[in-house]
Amino acid sequence: MTQGNNLQADQQGEGGNVTSAASTLSGQTSAAPYRALALSTIASTICFAVWTLFSIIGVKIKQELGLDDSEFGLLVATPVLTGALSRFFLGLISDKFGGRRIFSLLMLLTALAVYSVSTASSLNMFLLAALGLGFAGGSFAVGVSYVSKWFDRSRQGTALGVFGAGTIGTAMTTFGAPLLVNAMGWRDTVKLYAAVIAVGAVLFYLLTQDDPVTSARASGTVKAKGIADQLAPLAKLQVWRFSLYYFFVFGAFVALASWLPRYYMGMYGLTLAKAGLLTTAFALPAAAFRALGGWIADRIGARTVMYLTFTVSSIACFALSYPATDYVVHGIKGPIAFSFGITLTSFVILTVVLGFFMAIGMAAVYKHIPVYYPEHVGAVGGLVGAIGGLGGFFLPIAFGVMNDLTGVWTSCFMLLFALVSLALLWMHGTIRLMERSKIRALGTLPALPEMAGLDRPNGILAGNDR
Repeated sequence: MTQGNNLQADQQGEGGNVTSAASTLSGQTSAAPYRALALSTIASTICFAVWTLFSIIGVKIKQELGLDDSEFGLLVATPVLTGALSRFFLGLISDKFGGRRIFSLLMLLTALAVYSVSTASSLNMFLLAALGLGFAGGSFAVGVSYVSKWFDRSRQGTALGVFGAGTIGTAMTTFGAPLLVNAMGWRDTVKLYAAVIAVGAVLFYLLTQDDPVTSARASGTVKAKGIADQLAPLAKLQVWRFSLYYFFVFGAFVALASWLPRYYMGMYGLTLAKAGLLTTAFALPAAAFRALGGWIADRIGARTVMYLTFTVSSIACFALSYPATDYVVHGIKGPIAFSFGITLTSFVILTVVLGFFMAIGMAAVYKHIPVYYPEHVGAVGGLVGAIGGLGGFFLPIAFGVMNDLTGVWTSCFMLLFALVSLALLWMHGTIRLMERSKIRALGTLPALPEMAGLDRPNGILAGNDR
């Protein structure tokens, strides 16, 4: 993709005319958008709780089957694979058929897969059941398509941020599932999860209504786009750049939510219940502050939020990646020994900070999509979500492999530091190129443009990816 195309895409996102989805709200009650948002968020919460269930029960399964860290990583990551790969397809069909019915059907099918986990007895059976359970993660693309159609451009960041708070389901599982496992066993816990998501599917369908765009199509006033039109934006490099951002802010979040219980138990010798509680300290703020991230992105621009996210995350990952080390300095009067390592308290604080900035970064990424691609939210949002979800699949596997190869617990954060550094460099490099292209488009500037009041020309240098 040429830089000129990048420039054009950014100009369209900054000032182009965007058809307001909310303009089709005629015939809908004023409360309908907020009811749709609230119920979608609740449904997403249930789905995220189910999606990360293996992070808890996987520890018990590991003990029962005698799995190594690589096998455990594969087991935990398998649901994420299905959730990731299905997002693109689910985003497309949600745009075509409406998110309401797709969301409900998806939850029902997931309930069957969750129940099958309770009957599995071998690693292959668990992996097969985990593939079906993973469709719970694909629900996010459905919800983005459904929710975005209820709100106009100025409120989409906040609305999608609120919807994204459904990731709090991850924290509910890391906190509550260990308690349920201790009280009733992991197999009965799985059955309870299956019942909850099945009931949630029925209630969602009964209490919601079709989004305005789907209703307009049903009445014949709006024609559905063909597959080729839906896929057209995917040829733009910008979409893949957004995908890399989401690979870190969401994929790494899911990976850590799945991996941290194992990390706490191995690194600090904690029990499963304590490990789950401290993982909640990472996952809960991340989920809760995603809505805040959408609100912030609506006001200061998504680009500014992404800079904050990547900068702070790189610092946090670097600190977390440093392994416990003993040093011996050969001093004048003899050896001087000292040690360095991240204490449990420091580790928890750093993961909470990391989770917070990941959360606002998630919201900022999805702020871009309905603004740049208002007619292709399902396709673009589905692809971005799929790539992000793949991060949640590949990273736990990579964590386990690196543990087995290096024998260093902090190796997972070394990988995350490299990943976030790459995202930051690519984003900054692209933005600098766009700024230079915009300056060249003006022609020759005076030697001292600031003296001529040209230090911040219209839409140049000051613009954010709003």
